[in-house]
Amino acid sequence: MQKEATLTSKGQITVPREVRRVLGVRSGDKLLFESDGKGIRVRPVRRKSSFSTYRGIGNPEIPSGRKSIARWLRGMRGQ
Repeated sequence: MQKEATLTSKGQITVPREVRRVLGVRSGDKLLFESDGKGIRVRPVRRKSSFSTYRGIGNPEIPSGRKSIARWLRGMRGQ
């Protein structure tokens, strides 16, 4: 994929919609620019969710984590 963006006089760019979708970023998310010797790479900055500590706290029978929750849901659905 190749997309163009224009740099403003303030050094700002608008990231094209297709690129935002591929990166999985939204307004307010941070991007990291890295030099790898061949050019510059752009990747999203992923931080641990502030809510992940509390995930599953209200139901002791469901362990925390996405896989555990999916397993519990499959059990509830009889699959």
